[in-house]
Amino acid sequence: MQKFIVTGGKKLQGTVAVSGSKNVALKALVAACLTSEEVIIHNIPHISDFDVMVDIMRALGASVEVIDHTVKVKMETFSTHEIPLDKAAQARTSSMFISPLLARIGEAVIPNPGGCRLGARPIDRTIEGVRAFHVDVVYHSEDGYFHAKTDRLIATEYKFEKNTHTGTETLILLAALAQGKTVLKNAAEEPEIDDLIELLNAMGAKIIRSGKREITIEGVEKLHGAEYTISPDRNEIVTFAIAALMTDGDIFVEKAKKKDLIEFLEKLDEANGGYEEKENGIRFFSKGILSPTDVTTGVYPDFMTDWQAPWAVLMTKAEGLSTLHETVFENKFGYVEDLKRMGAQIELYNPPVENREFVYNFNLEDDRPEFFHAIKIYGPTNLHNGVMTMVDIRAGAAVVLGALAAEGTSTIFGIEKLDRGYEDFENRLTKLGADIKRMEEE
Repeated sequence: MQKFIVTGGKKLQGTVAVSGSKNVALKALVAACLTSEEVIIHNIPHISDFDVMVDIMRALGASVEVIDHTVKVKMETFSTHEIPLDKAAQARTSSMFISPLLARIGEAVIPNPGGCRLGARPIDRTIEGVRAFHVDVVYHSEDGYFHAKTDRLIATEYKFEKNTHTGTETLILLAALAQGKTVLKNAAEEPEIDDLIELLNAMGAKIIRSGKREITIEGVEKLHGAEYTISPDRNEIVTFAIAALMTDGDIFVEKAKKKDLIEFLEKLDEANGGYEEKENGIRFFSKGILSPTDVTTGVYPDFMTDWQAPWAVLMTKAEGLSTLHETVFENKFGYVEDLKRMGAQIELYNPPVENREFVYNFNLEDDRPEFFHAIKIYGPTNLHNGVMTMVDIRAGAAVVLGALAAEGTSTIFGIEKLDRGYEDFENRLTKLGADIKRMEEE
């Protein structure tokens, strides 16, 4: 087990490169298993979730070669149709292997997926969609596995009851090799899904966005090899942007593009945060006193739920009352206690909502009376040092951001969660002037 020791109060300045998108890289690995030919993927992030997915693929029979930030995948034949439970428990994306397994050998045994425990994160929306492709899926509660079989994937028209990023991608992968034309309605619209579609089309798939929240897939007999480069991670860009503002610093984020960050930059304008788009990236800097904001997270193109925790930290520097309303997950404020340990003045509450079914993207049956869906942040607050434990990837980044701006030296445990989504995070921060060290727990 390891921990961070962070001494705050240092202005972060300089240029930083962001990694390839985690949410594209992991799905690209799954897509590569749809063909027996070699798929080459560039700009992969060296994160622990990537390593877990590679281990799963090798257990399934794939040849995987990683050279620097490029991976070569060749899944000639599957050696098994069962995902290892120990690995699946570490990465939620493991559930997506149900698609190449069903498409190529007609059978899959998938554990209930793991990853960060951001609320219930039900897989029911994905499983119902899989069943629509002429697939028999049974959940065995005694072993915690979904057992799926099909003699032929048949195209379908399917409408998601609520938005699901992973569910949309899983069904796109299924439909690519299904017989006939599939139409997915109320499909997720995130740019990362468009990246997956671009990769699949490079492999010979026939996929288009045919309308608002609609994707049409003409099934093909087989896919072939391809070469693809992953786009920069939007969540990393936002993390470094807030690091600049939290420390009164000035950071240029290479390859950041305004079009990928519209919702974030609109709120940054509202908060009086500084940014400047340049030819090969975006510069983020402090313009002085920050203004408070009211933010509601939502499905794309709304403010991302992954940006919620870092934004909460930023608003501790704003002069006045800010609010954050989380509508994607039912229980995603576990980091608040850590921020309060650093002196943040934050109040959990539940705002009045007339039509909960319409407003909230999570399953209402997963909600509980003890869960809160919003916070009030009173600022400005001079954060101080503390001892904290990360609860998930983005919350972990938020705690580090708070510690970078705080007076004194903080200790942060649970950093293996951060390693799931950020490559070499502390060293990149150090190059910007941060005082942050990774140490073994005694």
